Amino acid sequence: MFYRDIISKLEEWSERSSRKPLVVRGARQVGKTSTISLFGKQFDCFLSLNLEKEEERDVFERGTSPEEILTAIYLLKGKTKRQGKVLLFIDEIQNSPKAVAMLRYFYEELPELRVIAAGSLLETLIETHISFPVGRVEYMALRPCSFFEFLQAIGETEIKEALKNVALPPPLHDRVMKLFNEYVFVGGMPEAVATYAKNKDLIAIRQVYETLLNGYVDDTEKYAKNDTDKKVLRHILRYGWLQAGQRIKFERFANSNYKSREIGDAMRTLEKAHVLELVYPTSLTTIPILPQLQKSPKLLWLDTGLVNYVADLQLELLGSKDISETWKGRIAEHIVGQELLAMSNLVSYRRNFWVREAKNSQAEIDFIYSYKGKVIPIEVKSGDNSKLKSLHLFMEESPNNIAVRFWNNPSSKDVITLPSGKQYTLYNLPFYYAGNIDRVLQEY
Repeated sequence: MFYRDIISKLEEWSERSSRKPLVVRGARQVGKTSTISLFGKQFDCFLSLNLEKEEERDVFERGTSPEEILTAIYLLKGKTKRQGKVLLFIDEIQNSPKAVAMLRYFYEELPELRVIAAGSLLETLIETHISFPVGRVEYMALRPCSFFEFLQAIGETEIKEALKNVALPPPLHDRVMKLFNEYVFVGGMPEAVATYAKNKDLIAIRQVYETLLNGYVDDTEKYAKNDTDKKVLRHILRYGWLQAGQRIKFERFANSNYKSREIGDAMRTLEKAHVLELVYPTSLTTIPILPQLQKSPKLLWLDTGLVNYVADLQLELLGSKDISETWKGRIAEHIVGQELLAMSNLVSYRRNFWVREAKNSQAEIDFIYSYKGKVIPIEVKSGDNSKLKSLHLFMEESPNNIAVRFWNNPSSKDVITLPSGKQYTLYNLPFYYAGNIDRVLQEY
């Protein structure tokens, strides 16, 4: 167990007088149970239930009121009722529709009780077999570990705080880039991070990846509606990692014979489970950012460490001095996208990229980011500014005069003059600032 940044969000939720029962959502094995258990240590009384256990599930099956059920939980856990703050954690809540329904009554009749729910297959069951009480619960997403959380886990807390405050002395750049490259290799899955933090053995975490990957493949039995669904899901989970960071087409995906509808349905199932995200383009340079769902999406998986393992890129990464040169830059783009996602605990948060697909002019920006009413273009590239042709095209159309490039080098900025005479400032930022882009932009 190690500290996760979402705990500060949980603390804010706990202190709000208007809080509702909280449903923590996210892919399996991202640390929901261990994080909430760690958070529970802050309370006068922490009651934890796992509804995979029949005895604990029966509390909801036999109880008729929130007060009666809470009393039964105290007795079951061998605890007496206490004054002060009490947190009730209901894990694997998908196993009891009655427990899901009871969240409404906890909110209405026991508002002083803090209640958090989670479940390993919750994502694929929401809107099909499970319906949470509308307006009576709130949601929070837990993602794989960010670079900041990785630093916390391996004991580099001073560097973590310096990066959060945008106060890293330039002489430390090479050291922090080395740590970031380790993070790119390990990824953000908590078990892989914890294993690496324990012995700094990059080889030992291969078994963690293998177990995680097999677990996702095994889950297809639970996600799938029929045998065809199982086969399609397994195909994506075996070969789709090799398409990470690329724009994809559903028809005959990854050299298969599956039709567009079959792949699309399976992709959306895995997207609900937070295993991957279909990142769609936009052609707009101002808010609101409206994705073009009729165009080919970019495929981003939940964790770069898993991508490295399945695509057999680990040896190449170990010998790389610049991750933007690894796998044609796709790993660098993937980890920046992972860091941008990790910044948000909103379940609805989605990433986007920009395209201009004119007849004689193709342009693409790796990501666009909404910041204080502006759409900030983000490129993930090394090299000189002459290679940023798509970025220049974007800035010609944009009312904004700020752009960001993530790269391997120290921070710098360039004032670029476009053919039209418009000028914009390009902030060149080291990869390790990707998860703190708001603070960096505010500082600059």
